[in-house]
Amino acid sequence: MGTVNKPELLFYQKMGELFYAIAAADKVVRKAEYNILKNIVSEQWKNLDDYEDPFHTDAAYQIEVVFDWFDYEQLDAKDCFESFADYKKEQPNLFTKERKDLIWRTANAIASSFADKNKSEVIMLAKLKMLLED
Repeated sequence: MGTVNKPELLFYQKMGELFYAIAAADKVVRKAEYNILKNIVSEQWKNLDDYEDPFHTDAAYQIEVVFDWFDYEQLDAKDCFESFADYKKEQPNLFTKERKDLIWRTANAIASSFADKNKSEVIMLAKLKMLLED
């Protein structure tokens, strides 16, 4: 099981945590938000690099796995966002410009996917923007 802790795998798990936080900012994760996440993972995140998990699945799918799990567990969006923020500060080298752009586009798409952004999502996006500009 040692391979599960690889930095790349954790990176994708943290992305799942972040995107869950954005979707759950208004306390409800909607199907539209999950669907847009799945589309972006398969169309864009999968092609970001060639990293695979121990089961030879593209590691990008960890984003969906974590998102699903957190949704099932109904975790607190603010806690998840703070956890992601801490990770970002600890691992700045993993956040290339390309990755930061994709994180921003994904977060924005999730927030916009249902009826338009609400106040809690807008606030969280603003925090994310500052974090990514660091």
